[in-house]
Amino acid sequence: MSDSKNDPIGRAIRDFLANTHDENIIVKSSLCEDDVIPVVYLFRSEQNLPELEKIALTLCKGKILDVGGGAGVHARILSSQNKSIEIIDTSEGAIEYHKELGLKSRVLDFFDLKNEYFDTLLFLMNGLGIAKKLQNLPNFLIHCYDLLNLGGTVIADSTDINYLYEDEDGGYWVDLNNAYYGNFDFQMCYKDICGEPFDWLYVDFDTLKKEAEKIGFSVEKIFEEENQYLVKLTK
Repeated sequence: MSDSKNDPIGRAIRDFLANTHDENIIVKSSLCEDDVIPVVYLFRSEQNLPELEKIALTLCKGKILDVGGGAGVHARILSSQNKSIEIIDTSEGAIEYHKELGLKSRVLDFFDLKNEYFDTLLFLMNGLGIAKKLQNLPNFLIHCYDLLNLGGTVIADSTDINYLYEDEDGGYWVDLNNAYYGNFDFQMCYKDICGEPFDWLYVDFDTLKKEAEKIGFSVEKIFEEENQYLVKLTK
């Protein structure tokens, strides 16, 4: 079994399976209040998926890579539909659990993936955040493009979080033209375990569309609810 010392998600998965998940996952940030994720949310059923995620799974085709698979909720559904699905994640504990379920998975950072080709790259739960910062978005998109077969797609979601900076009069209390307002830093903690701090990007759709089209993707907004959207990028 992997060392869970720096793996809060892996530890939370193990505790859920042992029925000892008496605390929540806490996501800390210097830019906003802490977010709370109940451990049981990692194991939500297909019926309890948000509409955005249900739609995203219907768009997956061919050879699929689920990036940052968490507890494998999306991969399990796709596998049950006899689709070709593989997971990569940086959580060793999560990958151990996937393998116990019989899912094809490996511990790997997405940016270390080379010389492999897919028909679908799946990034969910504000999955475009993996680009880390706005200035890294072009390199992230190029990497996606290079990993896709012709006609392949990126299926991903993000959130335009400019509402966080809006005051009661409809103005903004920060200069949105200065540092990009969607650049966040997070740290994930569970019980006494905290992972390494990491950058995470929330990108508005217009900015994403502009950058993706520069690289050669066709861009389609599939679904939008409040400030969150699902996008399909096609090579």
